[in-house]
Amino acid sequence: MDTEKYTAKTLSGNQQSGIESTALDPAVVKVLRNTYMLLGATLAFSAAMAGVAMALNVPYLGLWMLLPYFLCLWMTEKNKNNSSGIVWVFALTGWLGFTIGPILNMYLALRGAEPIMMALGSTALVFFASSAYVMTTRKNLNFMTGFLMTGMLVAFIAAIANIFLQIPALALTISAAFALISTGMIMWQTSAIIHGGERNYISATVTLFVMIYNLFLSLLHLFGMNDD
Repeated sequence: MDTEKYTAKTLSGNQQSGIESTALDPAVVKVLRNTYMLLGATLAFSAAMAGVAMALNVPYLGLWMLLPYFLCLWMTEKNKNNSSGIVWVFALTGWLGFTIGPILNMYLALRGAEPIMMALGSTALVFFASSAYVMTTRKNLNFMTGFLMTGMLVAFIAAIANIFLQIPALALTISAAFALISTGMIMWQTSAIIHGGERNYISATVTLFVMIYNLFLSLLHLFGMNDD
């Protein structure tokens, strides 16, 4: 009984002094577990589809790749609360993996595997480091929502415009911006799960996957810029 009274008193004192428990809510743990399991599966599937595209020597698809991407994205969001949403997640991530195959072939022909491996390793490092930071500090990054969404939209429009402008300096700036914004989005999405802003693991998986995809391509461009 004395131990129980001491524990209760300690917890009460911690709450009054503003110290919060480090234990995550069971609902948060469930979303995190499902998100990372689905993310791992989609990354593996996407890599396999990239390998298929490379083996078939599929040509670079350019802006045409956006049509199936937006269709799959819309269908995923529409069905995120039922089992068919998982099918659309794999369709979306598989398509993105397929479109990256021609890009990887291009870099292999220009500089070999070095920039690809550097981009892959850096992407993994950034993802795990940024996720671990948020998980450890438990920071609420909801205040970054407007900034990140606006930045992503501006960078996307600039990237589309530069396809026609073909300005090398702008292309490098856009790649650097995408890398930074994607890192911020990974942290933001992780924070949203922890603090209850995201309870759908399908939506969380899609956000994290797309940001990993953008981060990898941006770093690949930066590491291989001498031959772009």
